[in-house]
Amino acid sequence: MQWMTPVFVAVAVAAALIALMGVGWRHRIRRQSEFGTPEEAPADPGDALFEAQGQYVCTTTAGDWLDRIAVHGLGIRSNAVVSIHREGVLFTRTGAPDVYIPRAALTGARLERGMAGKFVEKDGLVVLTWLMAGQPVDTGFRTRRAVDKTHLLTAVTALVTTSSTHDVEGKDIQ
Repeated sequence: MQWMTPVFVAVAVAAALIALMGVGWRHRIRRQSEFGTPEEAPADPGDALFEAQGQYVCTTTAGDWLDRIAVHGLGIRSNAVVSIHREGVLFTRTGAPDVYIPRAALTGARLERGMAGKFVEKDGLVVLTWLMAGQPVDTGFRTRRAVDKTHLLTAVTALVTTSSTHDVEGKDIQ
């Protein structure tokens, strides 16, 4: 019976830590209430120009790879399929809300080593920088196949380039 006391203490400490993490997550959501709601994906986004399977890592404030965005399910890591469409990028996630980034909101894409709890080899994550309700954020994605990483980066960069040569109505800028 002497072994029961340490087991109960360990279980109580673990339960207290889990409860504190839950409280911290709820406080983070409350602090980040100034972030607007991400745009809904269109009912028919059109044909996919590129598609890859992988893992949606998370969304963080731009430039701060540790400041995970908790609101709207953006901080939840999940398996996903990323698809590039003419008008934006769609992350179809398993067990979490889908994330849609309109082409006009995209500001850049790059390769990184990691972000918010997910670290991989050098240049192992594709990170998309975009504006959510006017605030810059970064979204990380880890492709399942290494070759898809380069294709994804190229496709997103092409979207950013084409959106910078058009105004909001899609007309060419002189």
